[in-house]
Amino acid sequence: MRNSTDDHLVLFHSNDIHSRLENAARISAIINEERNRIGEDRVIAVDCGDHMDRMRMETEGSDGKVNVALLEELRYDAITLGNNEGLTYSRDVLNALYDGEHAFKVICANLYEEKTGQRPTWMLPSAVITRNGIRIALIAATANFANFYLQLGWRSTDPIHAISKQLGLVRDKADIVIVMSHLGIHFDRRMAEELDGIDLIVGGHTHHLLEEPLFIKGAMLCAAGKFGDYVGRVVIGRDEATGQIGVLSAEVIPTGAFELRSEADTIIRRFASIAGERLGRRIASLGVAMPSSPDRESPLSNLLAAGLREWMAADIGVVNAGQLLGGLPQGEVTAGKLHSLCPSPINPCLMELSGANLRTALEQSLLDEYRGKPIKGYGFRGEVLGMLAVDGLSITYDSARPAMERIASVKVNGIPLDDSKLYAVGSIDMFSFKIGYESLALAQSFHFFMPEFIRDVLERELANEGAITASFKSRWHSLSEFD
Repeated sequence: MRNSTDDHLVLFHSNDIHSRLENAARISAIINEERNRIGEDRVIAVDCGDHMDRMRMETEGSDGKVNVALLEELRYDAITLGNNEGLTYSRDVLNALYDGEHAFKVICANLYEEKTGQRPTWMLPSAVITRNGIRIALIAATANFANFYLQLGWRSTDPIHAISKQLGLVRDKADIVIVMSHLGIHFDRRMAEELDGIDLIVGGHTHHLLEEPLFIKGAMLCAAGKFGDYVGRVVIGRDEATGQIGVLSAEVIPTGAFELRSEADTIIRRFASIAGERLGRRIASLGVAMPSSPDRESPLSNLLAAGLREWMAADIGVVNAGQLLGGLPQGEVTAGKLHSLCPSPINPCLMELSGANLRTALEQSLLDEYRGKPIKGYGFRGEVLGMLAVDGLSITYDSARPAMERIASVKVNGIPLDDSKLYAVGSIDMFSFKIGYESLALAQSFHFFMPEFIRDVLERELANEGAITASFKSRWHSLSEFD
């Protein structure tokens, strides 16, 4: 027989908060209410990555310090890195964030420094925590974006293999084994199928919400969706039928009805003030307004395309206009204003692309179904894909012609586009994932520029009067009286 609920503990898990800081403050209220109700020693809290998102002013303006402060305030026991931590910040910034004394452990089994082949001192592959007499083994892994991590001086490895290795080290030292996964639901299912000895997988990365847990072989799978709209709550204790320590129940709690914990709200307000000062930095003073629109050619989008071409010394610059959430008025431009217009943590990317695949994307750019296509994820923080803004190209088209046959001519720096030729195209990493204009993902090669974002490219161009003037010159020329 189970003695009583006194031998239980409660595990809270969050994932993919993406700097929805108010929801982080609500989660803090929920968890601290539980601590007050059942006792400090009977609560454990973990976060499965992507707590940070640089689209949020407080995160951008503090290099993630606001997120770490909230993790500390909530007294998380362990966190892992998502791609938004690992791929949008340099190693130096991550070292500054996580090195030293913290309330939480940073756990990730499949990430190493490329130069040394070792993990940084602040990162563990696994950990065993004892709470209310129960030994909890925590293993974590993050999505294996190997090529991207190499650009930042990291080496990421196969997560299933890394987790399997840690299982062999901790299984006999713990009463229950929990994997904190920033791998996505498909990897979590595979992990449960292939690896023995896992009791619980709390997952993230693909933003999946499991209102009821999944059971695969001996493992329970849980996940709390995205943005902190939910927090997971798992009860762990001794099963009265088997006498073994295991998971007794699992649920997700909607956070929207809870008040922000005042201590966490104070942190958000403090960092909002800090970020406001830092992002108030003047980066340019415009003599003219620079409009931007996702569905038609506009100067600010052209300037970004030109900046990408210049940044990578490419033949052509190409970017979707939906990356920009608005235009710039005449007058002073601050870093904060630029951040609000171009919040996506998207990196420049040099492609080696055939003329034929470029032509396909240009034809698609003339279709409303592409210009207005909603896009989510892969670093994109806008609303719709938008048309293609270009530089180094002159395109003549007729909207009265059938779809995908509207382009009459394309010239690359004055020379007709050769479908069989490979061109150096300065563009963005999002397209390499086959998102939006899918033919751009058919490039022969990709070279990613990290940790720079496309707003860094745009900032440089805004200081170039010649580039600003050139951005008002049309690249797209219509033969139709209806355009």
